[in-house]
Amino acid sequence: MENALLKVEGLRTSFFTDDGEIPIVNSIDFHVRSGEILGIVGESGCGKSVTSLSIMGLIPSQTGNVDGQILFKGENLTLATEKRMREIRGNEIAMIFQEPMTSLNPVFTIGDQLLEAIQIHRKLPKKKAKERAVEMLKLVGLPRAEQLINDYPHQLSGGMRQRVMIAMAMICNPELLIADEPTTALDVTIQAQILDLMKALNKDTDTAIIMITHDLGIVAEMCSRVIVMYAGHIVEESDIKTIFKNPKHPYTVGLLQSVPDLRQKRERLYSIKGNVPKPGSIQTGCHFAPRCDHADERCFAETPNLLNLSDVHKVKCWLYESNKGEVSG
Repeated sequence: MENALLKVEGLRTSFFTDDGEIPIVNSIDFHVRSGEILGIVGESGCGKSVTSLSIMGLIPSQTGNVDGQILFKGENLTLATEKRMREIRGNEIAMIFQEPMTSLNPVFTIGDQLLEAIQIHRKLPKKKAKERAVEMLKLVGLPRAEQLINDYPHQLSGGMRQRVMIAMAMICNPELLIADEPTTALDVTIQAQILDLMKALNKDTDTAIIMITHDLGIVAEMCSRVIVMYAGHIVEESDIKTIFKNPKHPYTVGLLQSVPDLRQKRERLYSIKGNVPKPGSIQTGCHFAPRCDHADERCFAETPNLLNLSDVHKVKCWLYESNKGEVSG
């Protein structure tokens, strides 16, 4: 923790609405070490993507508010100017967005979009920048890279566009890469290739990765540590082996039960009852209580703390603060 590359402390992100300021991320704390792959997992609407946008400084001040500390190599990014954030974005911290077709500019060639990042941050002459762009396209496994830089995004398949996004994110050798659902809408073969590519980049360049996903299979394959988010809160955090072998929070148990197991015959797949609550709709108590089979009066009346079960395992649940026992799967 002391030598963490990124430390997030008391991060609270809210948005301005007609009903007032609505919190989306509620006072969360976590860290990422150099060279580590950290998973952030949870259903849609749990605050995963808003957390990543907060780190990147991409929450507009007109529409939202970010409180707390985001310490990158000791520098608090919440206090950084927009000029400073432009220096960091794409250079020291890069992000792969969920949908490459909406992230790539349709009126510029792939080469133009890759060259922009190098020329802004590295001040390389155009010839050298072009060589670097071709090198990165080859590194991410794209064929005919020399010709590809003249193509437009619509001329590429979904898998190729996602590889271009990874090349763009990695082109300045960032120390931290945030990948927000990087394999969404890709077929399983391309998904496996993208994940292998990211693992190789992590190993070869020692780039730390925050992998944001709802897919526990990706978490198991990629990550060494995982954070489980629910309704803007961190409800469990541990190393990957502990989370899969000994999950504690009822929500984590439910997520794991929802994964189909080919070794078991079931008439119906398991699903957690209910839905993620609307932001701001629950004011007191545990946000998961309305969907939890173990909830009692205290769960609806008081918000639990994030409890340290061990040096590496934390859980936010009254079952453990009040020593009522384990959650059975």
